[in-house]
Amino acid sequence: MKTTCAVVLSLAAALALQAPAAEAQRARIVQTNSGSDTISLIDPATQRVVAEIKGIPVNHGAAAAPDGARLYFSSEAKITLDVVDSATLQIIKEIPLSARPNNITIGKDGRFVYVGIMQGAGGMDVIDTQTLENVAHIDTESRVHNVYVTPDGKYVVAGAFGGERNLRVYDTATRALAFALYPPRNGAGGDALDGIRPITFDTHADGSTKNLYVQLSDFHGFTVVDFAAQKEVTRVELPQVPLEQRVPEGSYNRAPSHGIGVAPDQTTLWVASRLNGHVYGYALPDLELIAAIPVGDHPDWLTFSPDGKFVYAANGGSDNVSVIDIAARKELTRIPVLAAPKRNITVILPQ
Repeated sequence: MKTTCAVVLSLAAALALQAPAAEAQRARIVQTNSGSDTISLIDPATQRVVAEIKGIPVNHGAAAAPDGARLYFSSEAKITLDVVDSATLQIIKEIPLSARPNNITIGKDGRFVYVGIMQGAGGMDVIDTQTLENVAHIDTESRVHNVYVTPDGKYVVAGAFGGERNLRVYDTATRALAFALYPPRNGAGGDALDGIRPITFDTHADGSTKNLYVQLSDFHGFTVVDFAAQKEVTRVELPQVPLEQRVPEGSYNRAPSHGIGVAPDQTTLWVASRLNGHVYGYALPDLELIAAIPVGDHPDWLTFSPDGKFVYAANGGSDNVSVIDIAARKELTRIPVLAAPKRNITVILPQ
């Protein structure tokens, strides 16, 4: 009897030790490939592509339900938001949008997906994830490239092109405009490409939004916006590399710095430079430069492993993903994916 109990206890202990590892294996880096109709799923435990989602041409934005059961992708070719079952990796619905989409985001509670519209009058389409219908449209007075829900879920931020104010913050409860910043340099109705690029956030101890770290057209760096004060407080220009190491002017689509993210522990900020082919690390909150890491061609977007050990840079020009060890501050490997990888997210899939 004692032997049987000992075996049972040992087995239980072994299963308890294996459970975190099994859970970690369900983490996936979801990598869009805008030049393909296929999305790559990378296992951060092995740093390999382990699955694919097919049938979404010119895939742009990606988002995941909080429980990981569904994935959402915008298709510029189909002008749809495609809903994917994460268990089967099959499209279960294609939701028509008001016009050609760009990036997407999802509310903290998972109820609504917000889709940036980069055609015509622009704005944001609002998709109800329960009914899987396009239920509302937010008029942003301009075309929208990137959209984000703040970490506390209270606001949705639109990064726009060509409006009177291009960074626009809306209350998710009322969908009313809370504040807006950054007029285009040529005034309202000016250069349509003079707009807001990627954005990331850090938070206060209570989870409320502290700062927005914002990339802008034609600026090789980022700005810092104090969320409560509703104003820019500083700008940081990325380091320079020798001229012969830079990519040719004009090849980075007026976004020399594109891709930015705050690490899960909120102690570091990571910024991609298309111009230099580097990813740079900054200590928070002082913004001291702590890392300059060469990566692939045209790094475009960043995401992190759930444990915060790795940052993944999608190299849009070399069709691979750089895996950066944050502690060692070096590139570990490059994972081959498909054509023109850009947006990426991290998701924990249900067991």
